[in-house]
Amino acid sequence: MDTVRQSVFQDAYLRRSAPWVIGEPQPAIVELERAGLIGGSVLDVGCGSGEHTIHLARLGYDVLGVDFAPAAVEQARENALRHGVSARFAVADALRLDGLRGFDTVVDSALFHVFDAGDQVRYVRSLYAATGPGAVVHVLALSDVEPGFGPRISEAAIRAAFRDPGWVLEEVTPSRYRAIPNDEDRANLGLPATGPADLLAWLARARRC
Repeated sequence: MDTVRQSVFQDAYLRRSAPWVIGEPQPAIVELERAGLIGGSVLDVGCGSGEHTIHLARLGYDVLGVDFAPAAVEQARENALRHGVSARFAVADALRLDGLRGFDTVVDSALFHVFDAGDQVRYVRSLYAATGPGAVVHVLALSDVEPGFGPRISEAAIRAAFRDPGWVLEEVTPSRYRAIPNDEDRANLGLPATGPADLLAWLARARRC
């Protein structure tokens, strides 16, 4: 991941103004766990302020949260301490996860869609290096099907990235992603003046061969 992009995310966490930080795990990720679709050792890639890592660690999972922004990892550790949860976090580049090995499940909440097409392919190859045979990757990414804010992608982009023979894309379904819009986005989209917004998203499941 380039240093410009790292700086953007680092600044968002330092300002504590990131719209994707909602103070709780995404409902779609919570439902994945309830449905039994998360198992074994878990990598929470692009963990941000740690809500999913903390949630899964509290439930007893062996989970590691990684993020490219040091400020995000610092906040994640603070959040885990505040919640009284023992959770592991590390600074890592999602495009270079070859130093990690053997994860059974990967949770990606709003990371995939920040990459361009070339980096999406690199990212999928990086995930391959960090997982073992039969591992499952869950991707929750903002959809371009309806108006929204932030980076949004098509279903075709997800399918193209996981076209590598090392993966089987088992499912791509519509879902929702919860965010905290700023005032400009609320006005542009006709959203209520306060509270979170549930935006249209894709929820994809890919299995490593």
